[in-house]
Amino acid sequence: MKQKIVNELKMSFPSLSENERFSRLAVSGFLSQLNPRIDELSEIKTAVSEAVTNCIVHAYRNTTGLIFMQVRIFDTSKVYIKIRDKGCGITDIKKAMEPLFTTAPEEERAGLGFAVMESFMDRIKVRSASDKGTTVIMEKTLKTREGFV
Repeated sequence: MKQKIVNELKMSFPSLSENERFSRLAVSGFLSQLNPRIDELSEIKTAVSEAVTNCIVHAYRNTTGLIFMQVRIFDTSKVYIKIRDKGCGITDIKKAMEPLFTTAPEEERAGLGFAVMESFMDRIKVRSASDKGTTVIMEKTLKTREGFV
């Protein structure tokens, strides 16, 4: 069965720390049309926060660049979120996704971003190229409520 996109959001914003909160609010507001459960919405917002924070802290270290976010809602209640940067890239994705691994220990980072994303989303995929940036794709199918998608 082919899924159909019901609605889509595309946006970009500077990699400023205050925009991490903005990204959470944008995703929350956009997904409110599905009337999601509070716990599901909270998990998605946290996963988005972690992905955006990775762009701010790691991709554009000591500089400002653009973060691109795309959110799609499918007729199956699946949510697709792509967060992309054009920063320094990740040289070893497998290593970067290990819990407690961080490239910014001086900033007291716990190295749990990818682990948090994986625990809250149904699927996560990471692509990266050195000096070209990183793309994180996350998916989650929401529990349907009567009267909604």
